[in-house]
Amino acid sequence: MHKNRTVALLSMRLILGLIFFFQGYGKVFTWGVENLYQMDFFYGTYKDLLPEFLIYGTAYYTSFVELIGGFLLLIGFKRDYALYALASVLVIVSFGHGLAEPIWDLSHVLYRTILLVGLLLLPKAWDTWSLDHFFKR
Repeated sequence: MHKNRTVALLSMRLILGLIFFFQGYGKVFTWGVENLYQMDFFYGTYKDLLPEFLIYGTAYYTSFVELIGGFLLLIGFKRDYALYALASVLVIVSFGHGLAEPIWDLSHVLYRTILLVGLLLLPKAWDTWSLDHFFKR
Protein backbone atom coordinates (compact mmCIF):
# COMPACT_ATOMS: atom_id res chain seq x y z
CA MET A 1 0.00 0.00 0.00
CA HIS A 2 2.84 2.41 0.82
CA LYS A 3 4.35 1.98 -2.65
CA ASN A 4 0.95 2.58 -4.29
CA ARG A 5 0.56 5.90 -2.47
CA THR A 6 4.05 6.96 -3.49
CA VAL A 7 3.54 5.99 -7.13
CA ALA A 8 0.08 7.61 -7.24
CA LEU A 9 1.40 10.90 -5.89
CA LEU A 10 4.43 10.80 -8.18
CA SER A 11 2.17 10.14 -11.18
CA MET A 12 -0.09 13.05 -10.30
CA ARG A 13 2.85 15.39 -9.82
CA LEU A 14 4.57 14.34 -13.04
CA ILE A 15 1.41 14.53 -15.16
CA LEU A 16 0.50 17.97 -13.84
CA GLY A 17 4.10 19.11 -14.17
CA LEU A 18 4.26 17.97 -17.79
CA ILE A 19 0.97 19.66 -18.67
CA PHE A 20 2.04 22.99 -17.22
CA PHE A 21 5.66 22.78 -18.35
CA PHE A 22 4.80 22.15 -21.98
CA GLN A 23 2.03 24.76 -21.89
CA GLY A 24 4.56 27.32 -20.66
CA TYR A 25 7.28 26.05 -22.98
CA GLY A 26 5.01 26.52 -25.98
CA LYS A 27 4.09 30.03 -24.91
CA VAL A 28 7.64 31.14 -24.10
CA PHE A 29 9.79 29.34 -26.69
CA THR A 30 7.52 28.17 -29.53
CA TRP A 31 5.14 31.09 -29.94
CA GLY A 32 6.98 33.70 -27.91
CA VAL A 33 5.10 35.58 -25.19
CA GLU A 34 5.05 38.79 -27.22
CA ASN A 35 3.45 36.95 -30.14
CA LEU A 36 1.02 35.23 -27.79
CA TYR A 37 0.00 38.58 -26.40
CA GLN A 38 -0.70 39.91 -29.91
CA MET A 39 -2.81 36.89 -30.94
CA ASP A 40 -6.50 37.40 -31.50
CA PHE A 41 -7.56 34.89 -28.84
CA PHE A 42 -5.56 36.82 -26.25
CA TYR A 43 -5.34 40.56 -26.86
CA GLY A 44 -8.17 40.59 -29.38
CA THR A 45 -10.53 38.96 -26.91
CA TYR A 46 -9.79 41.18 -23.93
CA LYS A 47 -8.81 44.57 -25.42
CA ASP A 48 -12.28 46.05 -24.82
CA LEU A 49 -12.72 44.37 -21.42
CA LEU A 50 -9.46 44.94 -19.54
CA PRO A 51 -6.68 47.55 -19.46
CA GLU A 52 -3.80 46.80 -21.79
CA PHE A 53 -1.19 46.60 -19.01
CA LEU A 54 -3.25 43.89 -17.29
CA ILE A 55 -3.54 41.81 -20.46
CA TYR A 56 0.19 42.23 -21.13
CA GLY A 57 1.16 41.34 -17.56
CA THR A 58 -1.15 38.35 -17.54
CA ALA A 59 0.40 36.97 -20.73
CA TYR A 60 3.87 37.10 -19.20
CA TYR A 61 2.87 35.99 -15.70
CA THR A 62 0.87 32.94 -16.76
CA SER A 63 3.42 31.85 -19.37
CA PHE A 64 6.43 31.95 -17.07
CA VAL A 65 4.63 30.55 -14.02
CA GLU A 66 3.45 27.60 -16.13
CA LEU A 67 6.96 26.99 -17.44
CA ILE A 68 8.80 27.37 -14.13
CA GLY A 69 6.08 25.88 -11.93
CA GLY A 70 5.73 22.88 -14.24
CA PHE A 71 9.49 22.31 -14.14
CA LEU A 72 9.55 22.54 -10.35
CA LEU A 73 6.78 19.94 -10.15
CA LEU A 74 8.67 17.63 -12.50
CA ILE A 75 11.75 17.64 -10.28
CA GLY A 76 9.77 17.85 -7.04
CA PHE A 77 11.44 21.02 -5.77
CA LYS A 78 9.50 23.60 -3.72
CA ARG A 79 6.39 21.63 -4.63
CA ASP A 80 3.90 23.54 -2.49
CA TYR A 81 5.08 26.96 -3.69
CA ALA A 82 4.88 25.77 -7.29
CA LEU A 83 1.33 24.51 -6.66
CA TYR A 84 0.29 27.84 -5.11
CA ALA A 85 1.64 29.77 -8.10
CA LEU A 86 0.01 27.37 -10.56
CA ALA A 87 -3.28 27.64 -8.67
CA SER A 88 -3.13 31.39 -9.22
CA VAL A 89 -2.75 30.74 -12.95
CA LEU A 90 -5.83 28.52 -12.92
CA VAL A 91 -7.81 31.25 -11.15
CA ILE A 92 -6.65 33.84 -13.69
CA VAL A 93 -7.46 31.54 -16.62
CA SER A 94 -10.90 30.72 -15.19
CA PHE A 95 -11.62 34.42 -14.74
CA GLY A 96 -10.40 35.23 -18.23
CA HIS A 97 -12.37 32.49 -19.95
CA GLY A 98 -15.48 33.35 -17.94
CA LEU A 99 -15.10 37.04 -18.78
CA ALA A 100 -14.70 36.35 -22.49
CA GLU A 101 -17.43 33.73 -22.73
CA PRO A 102 -19.71 32.93 -19.78
CA ILE A 103 -20.25 29.34 -20.92
CA TRP A 104 -16.86 27.93 -21.89
CA ASP A 105 -15.11 24.60 -22.26
CA LEU A 106 -13.93 23.62 -18.77
CA SER A 107 -11.38 21.14 -20.11
CA HIS A 108 -8.80 23.94 -20.03
CA VAL A 109 -8.76 23.93 -16.24
CA LEU A 110 -10.84 21.09 -14.82
CA TYR A 111 -8.28 18.28 -14.99
CA ARG A 112 -5.43 20.51 -13.91
CA THR A 113 -7.46 21.75 -10.95
CA ILE A 114 -8.33 18.21 -9.84
CA LEU A 115 -4.68 17.13 -9.96
CA LEU A 116 -3.49 20.32 -8.26
CA VAL A 117 -6.01 20.15 -5.42
CA GLY A 118 -5.28 16.45 -4.99
CA LEU A 119 -1.57 17.17 -4.62
CA LEU A 120 -2.25 19.90 -2.08
CA LEU A 121 -4.46 17.59 -0.01
CA LEU A 122 -2.25 14.51 -0.04
CA PRO A 123 0.46 14.33 2.65
CA LYS A 124 3.77 15.72 1.46
CA ALA A 125 5.49 12.83 3.25
CA TRP A 126 4.17 10.48 0.55
CA ASP A 127 6.10 12.39 -2.11
CA THR A 128 9.34 10.48 -1.56
CA TRP A 129 10.60 10.64 -5.16
CA SER A 130 11.32 14.35 -5.18
CA LEU A 131 14.16 16.78 -4.57
CA ASP A 132 12.26 18.18 -1.60
CA HIS A 133 12.36 14.74 0.05
CA PHE A 134 16.03 14.28 -0.88
CA PHE A 135 17.06 17.63 0.65
CA LYS A 136 14.93 17.02 3.74
CA ARG A 137 17.01 13.95 4.56
